[in-house]
Amino acid sequence: MLTQLYEWMMNIAAYLIIVAAVLQAIPGKEYKKYIQFFSGLVLVLFLFSPILKLSGMMDTFTELYHSKEYEMEKQEIQRKTEYFEDLDIMDFVPEQYQENTGEENGNRIEVEEIDIGE
Repeated sequence: MLTQLYEWMMNIAAYLIIVAAVLQAIPGKEYKKYIQFFSGLVLVLFLFSPILKLSGMMDTFTELYHSKEYEMEKQEIQRKTEYFEDLDIMDFVPEQYQENTGEENGNRIEVEEIDIGE
């Protein structure tokens, strides 16, 4: 029991050290709030992991992760990702605009000479 408690505390301490190092290594402050939010969520999981293990919920989460439904959802996301990567922006533009790209002589402006000052 004490070894599990010690291991749990060591995991939390190591995680906090890693998060502090990552936060110090990030240049600027644009992404700091996002990393703090994500690291806070992971820390909550670390804190509740002993409670989840005692109540048997950890096994439920593990089964859910490895379930067939999860695999199907993951494949669906992968399929949609590949679909969107293959799309071209011209697929969404109406045909009348695709053909009229502004290269006709009526839509062109030509400048022959520019005089500045006198």
